[in-house]
Amino acid sequence: MTINRLASRMALIACVSTLAIAGSASAQTPASQAPGDQQARIEALEAQLKLLQQQINELKATTVAAPVQTAPAQTAPAQVAAVAPAPKAASPLPAATVSIAAGRPTIASTDGAFTATLHGVMQLDTAHYFQDKGLPAVIGNGRDLNSGSNFRRARLGVDGRFFKNFDYSILLDFGGNGADGPGMLQELFIQYNYAPFKVRAGAFAPSVGLSDAASQNGSLFPERAAIAEMVRGLAAADRRYGLQVQTSGENWLLSAAATGGKSGDAQTFDEQQAYVGRAAFAPVKSKDWLLHLGVNGGYIATPAQTAVGGGYALTLTERPELRVDGTTLVSTGALDAKNLRHLGAELAVQHKSLLIQSEVFDIALERRNAAAGVSDPKFGGWYVEGGLVLTGESRRYNAATFAFDAPSIAHPFDPKTGQWGAWELAARYSVLDLNHHELAALAADRVRGGEQTIWSAGINWFPNSVTKVSLDYLDVDIDRLDPAGGATPLSQGYQAVNLRSQFAF
Repeated sequence: MTINRLASRMALIACVSTLAIAGSASAQTPASQAPGDQQARIEALEAQLKLLQQQINELKATTVAAPVQTAPAQTAPAQVAAVAPAPKAASPLPAATVSIAAGRPTIASTDGAFTATLHGVMQLDTAHYFQDKGLPAVIGNGRDLNSGSNFRRARLGVDGRFFKNFDYSILLDFGGNGADGPGMLQELFIQYNYAPFKVRAGAFAPSVGLSDAASQNGSLFPERAAIAEMVRGLAAADRRYGLQVQTSGENWLLSAAATGGKSGDAQTFDEQQAYVGRAAFAPVKSKDWLLHLGVNGGYIATPAQTAVGGGYALTLTERPELRVDGTTLVSTGALDAKNLRHLGAELAVQHKSLLIQSEVFDIALERRNAAAGVSDPKFGGWYVEGGLVLTGESRRYNAATFAFDAPSIAHPFDPKTGQWGAWELAARYSVLDLNHHELAALAADRVRGGEQTIWSAGINWFPNSVTKVSLDYLDVDIDRLDPAGGATPLSQGYQAVNLRSQFAF
């Protein structure tokens, strides 16, 4: 029975009940009707009330049963009581977070145990060389260095952390020396951190000096000083296979590494085996002053053998601090070596926005199966360079590498607010001496690698922490005798201007 029918019947019952009550009331009044008639009326009303009571009982029964019959989706009261309420679900945490700091996009798990940071570096060099005309043919390609442009570095990579205590880095480089490269694995390593120790294995650049430990993204000049760049390439440098252990405190750092060949190099019959180490100290670290002292060394125990039964050749050479043209102008040539060692000393002083740093290196090579009267050669070099940040900022001293990075940018470039970024003046003098007994009468004893000296001056502009523009002037002097014994020297002097545009994050 529907709700409408139930309501109609209830209304009818109410009307009948009203009539019955009214009739009963009228029967009790002193009317002119006979007693017999009154009794008959009363009995009739009682019969109607009895019938109405029966209908009311039927309606009640129908009303109670109706919800069960007409609502199949309902649950019986007993069943409802038996089902326990479901617990409220906890709000799920996001699976990862995404952030960008200093232009670096980073993805991290919510607990910080896993991270991945994207990196990119673009360094475009545009240079012009000013050389004398009519240089002797014995100089070769060095007579006409190529003015033009090339990407010195074009790198893409990712680094980060996994399981909290492990670091990793994957880096590819498409830049080159004199021409853009086809792309190669620049860096691939994992590192386990157990304070205060860090253990790194893979292909990377082991720490072997003050200039070597600093990133070239924020360096004073486009290239390291020639002697520092050459020394790092002997047993360390980029792409070098190695195992390194490093430990450090607030004012000191110690590192040691065992190294092999380089990723991407041609296969050898005996791969180079070497060791490098570094100790750096910062005895003075205050708001306005910083003093850095350090020593470093390397030992090539076994040079690489490139041919079956051949010599273990080592060649010491380096480009003149600019890579738009990749020609080397000083070189010892291949020396059959039993081993090689280098020793280096580091010194840097920083006062507010002024930084001066210097390194000196001594190299000794032991010949293999040297003939009578042939001595073991020694080489060396040094540099001193300085920078003054005109806008007042200071170069940052990196506590992880004990080397200097780019200055902090107090006022990033924004002409609308009159902010112009950070500006810095830089100067350097470097010496690389690859001569040994160059005037000796015995040809087998002498090494006419040449001596290279370079004066450099430049200005660096850091609009913000991601971009850098530098303009540099180089005055290069090459003093070298003909290694083949000819009378014509390979000496020359020239100047070069280079503009670097950099984007790095």
